[in-house]
Amino acid sequence: MGLLTEGGSALRDRIGHAIFSRVAGPDGPDNRARIHGTPGPRWFGPERPVRTVHGDASMFIGGLSALLLQSLHPLAMAAVAGHSGFRGDPWGRLQRTSTFLAVTTYGTADSAQRAVDRVRAVHETVRGTTPDGEEYRAADPRLLCWVHVAEVDCFLRAHQRYGAHPLDAAGCDGYVADMARIATALGVPDPPVDRAGLAERLEAYRGELRATPEARGTARFLLLNPPVPLLARVPYGVLAANAVSLLPVWASRALWLPRIPPAEGVCVRPLGTAVTAGIRWALTPTRPAP
Repeated sequence: MGLLTEGGSALRDRIGHAIFSRVAGPDGPDNRARIHGTPGPRWFGPERPVRTVHGDASMFIGGLSALLLQSLHPLAMAAVAGHSGFRGDPWGRLQRTSTFLAVTTYGTADSAQRAVDRVRAVHETVRGTTPDGEEYRAADPRLLCWVHVAEVDCFLRAHQRYGAHPLDAAGCDGYVADMARIATALGVPDPPVDRAGLAERLEAYRGELRATPEARGTARFLLLNPPVPLLARVPYGVLAANAVSLLPVWASRALWLPRIPPAEGVCVRPLGTAVTAGIRWALTPTRPAP
């Protein structure tokens, strides 16, 4: 039994290391130690909902869903297509994003502010013109707000469906309020602070949203040609299908993403729950034997 337990622990560690290295990058272990080990005040205490949401494996589905939803704003999509390099270095972009979320969620207040300042400095350099001739600026407060509310909505939806410990109503509002703290620091004016405000803000953008060729190309890249090893294609496909299932119907239709509602409840969601649980298991550190 001891050998079996040790073998299972070793397998968990190998899988967990592979996942973590992809998401956090080569500096992940050092960053994690610094983020969690540096003493000092934090923006969010251990009891805050943002820590519960961002520490759960459901973020894998929520993150994919957020990218798809965000792409429906033509100006946001143009900024990503023209400046992020996500096709040439998708893992690098993911690693930078995950590090930012980790620092602002768990790091010291000083570290969180420095991370925000770096992002704001980058935003100031991102500007251009869409293929339709519209000018865009990544630092535009309205564009920042769209990226923020789409992200918060998808992260929270994913957590409530696939998270190990879904939040109650007060916790959901608390998560939106926590994320508003980060959004304000990034330059978002008057971000929503509860679910009702989040829903109203998302609806207010509907008239600006449409699926451009770049947005549909991004969806195909993320869903059909992911930069993942062959052995990971099946679990990634499950995560991707569940990311699509989180989208509002109008959004998936705009991106030409097929959906079969009866199959989602019978097959897609249970598989998503299982894969998310597997990732959560792999990323849970094993305890040393006594």
